[in-house]
Amino acid sequence: MTGGRSHWGAGMAGLLAWRNLAHDRSRFVVTLVGIIFAVVLIAMQMGLFLGFSDSTTTIINHTRADFWIVGKGSQNFEVTLPISERELYLARSVPGVAQAEALLVQFMLWKKPDGGNESIILLGSDLNTGLAGPWHIVEGRLEDLRRPDAVMTDRVYMDKLGVGRVGTQVEINNRRALLVGVTQGIRSFTTSPWVFASYRSAQHLSGFADDKTNYVIGRLRPDADPTQVRDALARILPRTDVYLSADFAARTRDYWMFTTGAGASVLMSAVLGLLVGVVIVAQVLYATTVDHLPEFGTLRAMGAPRAFIYKVILSQAVISATLGGLPGIAVSLMIAKGSEFSAAAILVPPRWTVVLYVITLVMCILASVASIRKAMSIDPAMVFQR
Repeated sequence: MTGGRSHWGAGMAGLLAWRNLAHDRSRFVVTLVGIIFAVVLIAMQMGLFLGFSDSTTTIINHTRADFWIVGKGSQNFEVTLPISERELYLARSVPGVAQAEALLVQFMLWKKPDGGNESIILLGSDLNTGLAGPWHIVEGRLEDLRRPDAVMTDRVYMDKLGVGRVGTQVEINNRRALLVGVTQGIRSFTTSPWVFASYRSAQHLSGFADDKTNYVIGRLRPDADPTQVRDALARILPRTDVYLSADFAARTRDYWMFTTGAGASVLMSAVLGLLVGVVIVAQVLYATTVDHLPEFGTLRAMGAPRAFIYKVILSQAVISATLGGLPGIAVSLMIAKGSEFSAAAILVPPRWTVVLYVITLVMCILASVASIRKAMSIDPAMVFQR
């Protein structure tokens, strides 16, 4: 009995699974291509969703601020109500606040050198503290923004804005500005590119009143309790809303992802991509099993237990998931890397490669369920009816 059990062991199941798959190489290649396509489709849809979600809060997440003071009732980061600069000085007086500064964010018109206008989002920050401002600068230096009316934008938007190089003179809100630097990877989820300037340059370019601002951001003392300081700020500044950075990022992300419907459409695309991937994998694996029904009938006629048939079909799923999933993940990573130079961000973080493989494996195993039922319903006597 022991010898019989070892004869139908996992090693034999794996060997038969591999021979079933590799017997018809053309079909095996089609199976792997189908799985690769499904994995790439799922990865791209998930990556677009993650990229969209990340871009809604990219500025908030890249500041070193612990808290944000915004106009009463503001729903998101990009569109907010002006607040008095007086709020800045009141915030600095609250115990536990180590640092506070104004931040200016305004939609503006950018006049391209060759004619035509583009909408931009101008962000002005205090260069002395470095709480906010551009990052990943690939041309120019942060110090260059200290020049009057100097600005920076991202490389991906240079064609859109009609500028080919650093040093180009442009117009913002009918005022002259100079492009002094270029960043890489700072995308806007709207159609309006981010343009960075010093706070005073942003005030001048936008024509914003000297006693008004959009935000007050700041840092807390190391020994301060964030919740207590937030509540103290809210009491002393009743005409504003006060958020800790993580809370403000979540509010902005939820607004764009769910309130506007923009994120819901991206999420729906990701779900549809997953479903289409499951259908593709189910079809190719089911076809592979059906093509080998006589072999499964032979195994049953030879006395193979049901568990052994299960092992063979599930081994086919694992082999297919590995040989199709890993190349699919590699292709997805290459496409995501290439998206760094496009306006649409596709994020496939390293930890998501494991998730993608698990999804592929689960898809292949679920797709094999129908195959198992088909294989177990075959009559062993069919082997002798030839």
